[in-house]
Amino acid sequence: MNERLESIKDKIERFEIKAKEQVDQYRLQFLSKKGELNDLFEQFKTIPNDQKKDIGLKLNNIKKLAQEKLDEALLIFTESTNKSINNLVDFTLPAETTFSGTRHPLNQVENEIITIFKKLGFVYHEGPEIEDDWHNFSALNFPKNHPARDMQDTFFISEDIALRTHTSSVQVRLMEKQKPPIRAIMPGRVYRNEAVSARANCFFHQIEGIFIDENVSFADLKQTLYYFVQELFGNDVNVRFRPSYFPFTEPSAEMDISCLLCKGKGCNVCKYTGWLEILGCGMIDPNVLKASNIDPEKYSGFAFGMGIERIAMLKFEVKDLRTYFNNDTRFLKQFESI
Repeated sequence: MNERLESIKDKIERFEIKAKEQVDQYRLQFLSKKGELNDLFEQFKTIPNDQKKDIGLKLNNIKKLAQEKLDEALLIFTESTNKSINNLVDFTLPAETTFSGTRHPLNQVENEIITIFKKLGFVYHEGPEIEDDWHNFSALNFPKNHPARDMQDTFFISEDIALRTHTSSVQVRLMEKQKPPIRAIMPGRVYRNEAVSARANCFFHQIEGIFIDENVSFADLKQTLYYFVQELFGNDVNVRFRPSYFPFTEPSAEMDISCLLCKGKGCNVCKYTGWLEILGCGMIDPNVLKASNIDPEKYSGFAFGMGIERIAMLKFEVKDLRTYFNNDTRFLKQFESI
């Protein structure tokens, strides 16, 4: 074994690397998986234990010698190649056009909405996208086998675990941990088993909010949402509230604004009504407060929720929300300066 070590060491020292092609030849002969050094390491496993310390030291020194010679050759020929390339570059030519990155339009709208509500004292909270039945349904006044559960087509993982259908589950988690006053918004991705179309997708993004304190009224809710719409769309947008139903709020309402795509004249997006629903809202049902151990006799509150895609459709006048998920750079580049 010692004789072979000396023989390979002699070969390494005498090997002359005079051209770039010889660098790879040298590496293959000595340092590749099929190289001579690798064979020695395989033989090293079979030698007696009392010889391993001495032979192992010599073997590692030879490998270090071989690697240093390879590194030196790579450095020399890499620098030589770069110099040759630089000699061929015409530095008078104009530089290639580069494009700066930008936030996705949905992120831009989400951040704008968050900023508006932060001005009103709302704080930011997040929660898990995989939820249990209690936080996604039961604590929000969805009893077992209640028809209201059919309002949301759910992706179930198991009997009691599902992809969340709304970010209202984050509201429940917050109410369980924090006692009033509570003023918070909860943005995030949600999932529903719906057919993909220009107006709907099987996953989308929501921002929901709650305000719980003593003597909170529906007038507080309306004033908060009026302020939000004016900040986001301007003072010229018409607003209306329509009675609605949600299991976790009573009374409940849907908030419409005049369609910005057709200016109220009617189009396929607003179903030719001139109005487009942008969010649902209402006073938090006392049963929801009780489920989180909040006294409904002392506290009241309101909640609201909106789809970010719907807001982005209106803000950017995009008529098909599927466009936001196609990753078409021609579309996304339009938002670089926003």
